Amino acid sequence: MKPLLLIDIDGPLNPYLALSRRGAPEGYRQHLMRPTGWTEGPALPVLLKPEHGGELLGLAAAYELVWATTWKNEANHWVGPRLGLPELPCIDWPEMHGAGPDGTYWKTRYVVEYAAGRPFAWVDDEITDRDRVWVGAHHPVRALLRYVDPRVGLVRDDFDALAGWAAAGARSDG
Repeated sequence: MKPLLLIDIDGPLNPYLALSRRGAPEGYRQHLMRPTGWTEGPALPVLLKPEHGGELLGLAAAYELVWATTWKNEANHWVGPRLGLPELPCIDWPEMHGAGPDGTYWKTRYVVEYAAGRPFAWVDDEITDRDRVWVGAHHPVRALLRYVDPRVGLVRDDFDALAGWAAAGARSDG
């Protein structure tokens, strides 16, 4: 069984902090969206880089792709099609925001529950060393928690690290 690749949107795919600094980074396009809950005021500006879809589809040979975002299943309506991605499963967070155990990010325990003992890689802009320690203590198999700078988004090094981690696991598992 392939490891999971758990994908956050805001930060990794949508480098939202770039807008406050200098506008859309090179290769990104701005899309105006109205996901559930975004009903008043101007539409939400979301930066997406079309090439990220191809990169993720390339990783799908080694991973099962899953949305790990507060967008939940709306990622399949608003983001996936703009990147050329098929409909993906998503983590349906029992609760969003708040505090996690031992000072961890609120998503961390739910990510481990969702993985249910499967290896996983997770890209998110709020991962810290506390999350890595907690996952190491509560998840019985390998996991890669990859922090992505929300001013920059996913870059070549991230995709290379994800591919290398999956390949190393396939060698050790095979």
